[in-house]
Amino acid sequence: MFRKLLLVFLMITVNFSFAQKQRKKKVDTVYVYEKVVVHDTVYLMKPIKFKKNDLLFPELKIVETKFVRNIYKEELEKQRAINRARKQKASTFQYGFEAGIGIKNSSFTKGFTNKQQFGENLGIWLSKNIITPQLSLMISANIYHWNSTFNLDANKEDTYLNGFYFTQDHQPLLFQRFDNKHFEYALQLKLFYEWKNIRPFAGFLINKNVYKMQFLVPESNILNKLDDFKADQTNIGFSFGVQYRLFRKILLSLDYQQYQMKNISLKNSSFDFDIFKTSNTFAERKINFGISYIISKP
Repeated sequence: MFRKLLLVFLMITVNFSFAQKQRKKKVDTVYVYEKVVVHDTVYLMKPIKFKKNDLLFPELKIVETKFVRNIYKEELEKQRAINRARKQKASTFQYGFEAGIGIKNSSFTKGFTNKQQFGENLGIWLSKNIITPQLSLMISANIYHWNSTFNLDANKEDTYLNGFYFTQDHQPLLFQRFDNKHFEYALQLKLFYEWKNIRPFAGFLINKNVYKMQFLVPESNILNKLDDFKADQTNIGFSFGVQYRLFRKILLSLDYQQYQMKNISLKNSSFDFDIFKTSNTFAERKINFGISYIISKP
């Protein structure tokens, strides 16, 4: 009986030990991979033709939501646009006035003095662009007043013009006074070319100098009336110079003028007399500095 129980116990112990060993054995892992294929379905449809039937579609606009302003650049572009528009107005006129000072050198008075005359002038002008915005024609009218550099007065001194003179019909004239203070009237036509703020020009002019010489003339056969003998003739010459645009409506100018006075004479409509020779030619040269103001709107 004891032997049977021992045998059973041994068998149980051996089985239990074998079972423990089987559990401690490493088990291999097998991985199974599957490939899954997915198919998409694409449907092709023909476009549908339809008529608009006055349908209105809004215009596409690109709106910039965020930007940075360059104030200096905007102002510069604005000024350039204004200047371009001003220069492109070739069909419009500009007008204004000018004033200036100058000096004159005349061979007509060289026998009396070698001093240069100083004078002032006022004028008006009208201009218009031609062909291109850079080219323009200007016509101007000026009046000059030239101060005297000598004064021959028979009542104060003995001059070489003192004495009696006689007209063609033998009427006596007695010299009284002569100086070179006079007025000058000038009409000019000038061609300008504008480059940036610089405007060189050239042109021709027509002018008239009003010189006066005073005589004592007869009235009712008595020599007791003072009367003037005046130069009244037209001279032709040329001019050139340059203008500088200081501001939009203000210009500075410097110009040179020269013309000839041919067969100058001092006459009086009541007396047939001329103290100068009929065949004479004198030259006058002027340098003027002025300032102009544009009245018209750009």
